[in-house]
Amino acid sequence: MLISQILDDAETIRVVARNGGGKTRIINGARSVYSLAMEAARTGTGLEALIERKGYGETVDLDAAYKRGRLVSPINHPDPAHLHLTGTGLTHLGSAATRDSMHKKLSEGGEEELTDSMKMFRMGLEGGKPAKGQVGVQPEWFYKGNGTMAVAPGAPLMSPAFAQDGGEEPEIAGIYVIGDDGAPFRVGFTLSNEFSDHVTERVNYLFLAHSKLRNASFGPEILIGDLPADIRGASRIWRDGKLLWEKPFLSGEANMSHTIANLEHHHFKYSAFRQPGDVHVHMFGTATLSFADGIRTEAGDTFEIEAPDFGLPLRNPLEIEKPVKVAVKAL
Repeated sequence: MLISQILDDAETIRVVARNGGGKTRIINGARSVYSLAMEAARTGTGLEALIERKGYGETVDLDAAYKRGRLVSPINHPDPAHLHLTGTGLTHLGSAATRDSMHKKLSEGGEEELTDSMKMFRMGLEGGKPAKGQVGVQPEWFYKGNGTMAVAPGAPLMSPAFAQDGGEEPEIAGIYVIGDDGAPFRVGFTLSNEFSDHVTERVNYLFLAHSKLRNASFGPEILIGDLPADIRGASRIWRDGKLLWEKPFLSGEANMSHTIANLEHHHFKYSAFRQPGDVHVHMFGTATLSFADGIRTEAGDTFEIEAPDFGLPLRNPLEIEKPVKVAVKAL
């Protein structure tokens, strides 16, 4: 089942769902995906079962709504400060050539020759997929911002005027709500664009935190249920209506050095991330970047991320913010 959120003509959020290639229909009595998820958590009801119990109303043309700019992020929070955008990197094996190259360096080079990134990658290879019930090695982790940094499908990703680059990162994200007792619940999985500044990151790895404080987009639809083990999609950049760059991206545990359960554990082990009622959008990493192929994006370019399991593609144009001078005043 795929669920998403649209705005009707009265600017009211409607939650819609579809199964496979079936019709998209409004879920009766659902004020938002967030309210649905919290109801499921409080009642101990599976989300799909709760949706089926509520029943369906009229059909909608989801693709047409997307083109009209009527889609919003597939989950939000009434208070954006209680939605957390986070992620993890160095979790994917990449292409066979990249994998072979990395393994060769790991086996032939001494410890002192490895970069911190390579050491982190090796840790994941060796301990990122523990036995069931065991805890594996912790991954790289980063913070992107709260709900004010989330951009709806179709809306522009805003690159700060001071940024040195604005590039896509095609990823799968887990969507979570925190129950009243502090227990995390997974709503499902969605496409995401973990938009970042790769030039700043390349200057010095300690600038990674700066490079990640950018917008992110996710959706348009949330896949309820288990994550497919082998996800095969495509990442594209369009410029002036023409395809500038395209490359396949792989995800799912078959293409990762960590299990999803291990990544989830290491995020939610922090009590700060188990605050009742909060929403988490946690991105699981990628091995595909246009920046790695020498692409420099420009204002007006459009990013497109697509994978068949996740319904409609995620599209966002790139815009550059106007420079802002900030001065702190003493009280």
